[in-house]
Amino acid sequence: MKEEIIIELAKKYAKQNVVRTERLAQSGSHRIYTRLFLSDGTTLIGAFNDDVKENEAFFAFSDFFLKEKINVPKVVAISEDRMHYVQTDLGDETLFSYLNRRKKENGNVISDDVLHYFKEALRLLPRLQRCGKKGLDFSICHPCAAFDRQSMQWDLNYFKYYFLKLAYIPFDEQAIENDFNTLIECLLEAKQDFFLFRDFQSRNIMLKDGEVYVIDYQGGRKGALQYDVASLLYQAKAGLSDAIREELLDFYLDELAHYEDVDREEFRKHYYAYVLVRVLQVLGAYGYRGYYEKKPHFLQSIPPAVENLRFLLSNNKIAADIPTLKSVLQSITEKDWEKKAATDGKLTVEVTSFSYKKGIPEDSSENGGGFVFDCRALPNPGREPQYKHSTGMDADVITYLERYSEVADFKQHLFAIVDMSVDNYLERKFTHLCVNCGCTGGQHRSVYFAQKIGEHLREKYPDVNVIIRHREQE
Repeated sequence: MKEEIIIELAKKYAKQNVVRTERLAQSGSHRIYTRLFLSDGTTLIGAFNDDVKENEAFFAFSDFFLKEKINVPKVVAISEDRMHYVQTDLGDETLFSYLNRRKKENGNVISDDVLHYFKEALRLLPRLQRCGKKGLDFSICHPCAAFDRQSMQWDLNYFKYYFLKLAYIPFDEQAIENDFNTLIECLLEAKQDFFLFRDFQSRNIMLKDGEVYVIDYQGGRKGALQYDVASLLYQAKAGLSDAIREELLDFYLDELAHYEDVDREEFRKHYYAYVLVRVLQVLGAYGYRGYYEKKPHFLQSIPPAVENLRFLLSNNKIAADIPTLKSVLQSITEKDWEKKAATDGKLTVEVTSFSYKKGIPEDSSENGGGFVFDCRALPNPGREPQYKHSTGMDADVITYLERYSEVADFKQHLFAIVDMSVDNYLERKFTHLCVNCGCTGGQHRSVYFAQKIGEHLREKYPDVNVIIRHREQE
């Protein structure tokens, strides 16, 4: 990301100077967002995404939805490379953050004001979905134009390979593939000519000035109505009760009836099949992030997702004839995932070298926090021409740095401070700690210290998962 491009776009659009910027925390996506503070006191959001096709889908969808008077951010400026753009600022309050705050205030009870916002989101949803019938160009969808048989198969394979296999859940390969095909046939019976948001959940619903807005719809495509309702009402970490889900589903169907003829029994028949495929896709995502990418906090999201499976099975909500898959799902619900998440969730320490010119690395863990060590006060091999193409992992740079006593002192203090936190985190069963070492270019001093602290931790704490990243070298 070139922040100067974002700043220039904002200045040209707003005819104001950008007085400061603030990098926003990264969530599950690779997109980078920066809040831009303008001289008149207003703000905009700058974004960078090197996936141009995904950007084009976002730009086109945003324009179309705004013409339909649907609350989405407005893209106000786009760079020539189509990778940098500026959009209106919807603030920081998501329906998810509001839900969790109000639950804490009300003893884990869903209050009327929270229900109000869920209903407003479900009031907006049919209008959004019907854009599929009002001329929206599905050819710009990315990565595919429809949630069709192939897309469904991708999601089910995602669950199979990244959850079942990585969690060591046994299954018959051919029998489960047969059941996948049966489930897909059931899913395809529902009408498929609507806009499917794909990730319509409370983290992608913003609250601003008492209204709901939606974001992150660039993965949208043609599909059935049921999927997005399932995504919102069965979001694992939202923790909605069965009674509230029923109330909200009825509310949605009442709203949908203003626009479409609705056979409620037929809708519900396919609805729970879509709930199932959404839950399986989510479990695949948690498995990928937790088991494959070694991010243990994602494993803590598995138990509430399994509760959704337990509800579907115990209430006979899955009408499709899928005996092998049901048996596998039953075995999933019989495992103690809370205990497994705690066991698998051993402490991970992410050690990262970085350049201050490109910003402090984001911490994607749930608990957040950690260390940022500034190595710029130490002797700089980057000023010496002979080290121009070397890094802090090369012998010549290591020799250069280790001839200085202040480097040894800094390293000793660094080890002592980090060790203190690691000992404490292990005792308290925390799962994540960030250690960031920065210098001017992210090439010599920061790389040297990140490598040294990482190697030290691996040697001293063999049961700790230590990840070493040299961001600018990558």
